[in-house]
Amino acid sequence: MIARMISISRIGTALPPWGNEGARTVGDDEDAVTLAVAAGLAALGDTDPSIIGDVVFVSRDFPLLEGGNGAALLAGLGCDDGVRIREIIGGSPAVLDAIAHATDGTLVIGSDAAGSAGASAVLCGRSGATVELAGRVTRSMPVTTRDARGNSSDYADPRLLRERGVNESLARLGDPRPIAAAGLSAREAGSVCDGNTPKLVTTGASAIGFALAALVEQGASGTVLAVEQATLVVARLGEGNVLVTRDEPPARPRPGGQLAPGASVSISLSAYERAFDAKLRLAAAECADCGELSYPPRHRCIECGSEQPTTLVPLPRRGEAYSVATIRVPVPGLISPYTVVIVELGDTGVRTLVRLTGATPGSVAIGDTGRLVFRLVAVRQGVPDYGYGFLPDSAQAEQKGAA
Repeated sequence: MIARMISISRIGTALPPWGNEGARTVGDDEDAVTLAVAAGLAALGDTDPSIIGDVVFVSRDFPLLEGGNGAALLAGLGCDDGVRIREIIGGSPAVLDAIAHATDGTLVIGSDAAGSAGASAVLCGRSGATVELAGRVTRSMPVTTRDARGNSSDYADPRLLRERGVNESLARLGDPRPIAAAGLSAREAGSVCDGNTPKLVTTGASAIGFALAALVEQGASGTVLAVEQATLVVARLGEGNVLVTRDEPPARPRPGGQLAPGASVSISLSAYERAFDAKLRLAAAECADCGELSYPPRHRCIECGSEQPTTLVPLPRRGEAYSVATIRVPVPGLISPYTVVIVELGDTGVRTLVRLTGATPGSVAIGDTGRLVFRLVAVRQGVPDYGYGFLPDSAQAEQKGAA
């Protein structure tokens, strides 16, 4: 095996607000893609997305197995649609392997929507903490399975997995004693690690990113282990400066509600395609003659009537609630009650209608400030329809106060 090293310069993590400190759960407007966008934006911070040359998206909870999730992810991150993206079905070993083989400008994201939910993103570059692949072993021990139809089964023999799975794979790698193990429960990780291994809130694809974030925050370096059943990847984490940004609100119970029965609203794929870039990239059309912004983009300027070609310009993500309404009438395919908000975006004069997210329905008022975050608006005929939701500052303050 030829050793090679890459440096990680930034790490972003994201958790949904619902659940408890031991395990989070996604809301009805969240999935593996929305969590991946949140973690990716946290990793990027104020860095221009144009630095990203490749995106690796790892999950076992892809919303679309046919049709692909890459376009929605790139749009949510603000990346050009020419950026290369790879979608890999896998867990933490696939993420660690992708990091160890990354090139400058690669963003590696692991996202989990089933079980304990969360996402982590690692931005690889020429400076930061080095990651060098030390070994891998791929073995079959399918204790837990899920087929293409979503049917799951559990052999329910943790001792077998431990003795003939993880321990046997570790023996084949020379019994390394890592300082952190991702993909295992806290108890199991403690049994294979030296010292106090970081306690991780996920065990899926995102777990290794959470482990790396905890280690660099501690200033630790050494061997790290990523596990999925009997498949293991080992790497050496070196010293270096890494910026860690966490989008991790304190946990709280998910609000109640009832899913209305009946068929969901149908989808027009031609209308979906026309609105895709403007809606997912949150961009308005700027009139070439008078500079008026229109959102959604229109063929004819709403101010001067010009029909000249327009350009898409990004809109600010922060705004103020201009009008609020809480809907209690059941709508097929949606959980009610839910709140919709007309948000005025910065000083652009543009207003957009979105759902309230990350807060209890009815808890936002006119004049409240907040930010627009990437969310799953609806699933129409099996197609995830993404857009934005309004996350009020008051919800984040409430979560902090409850912590």
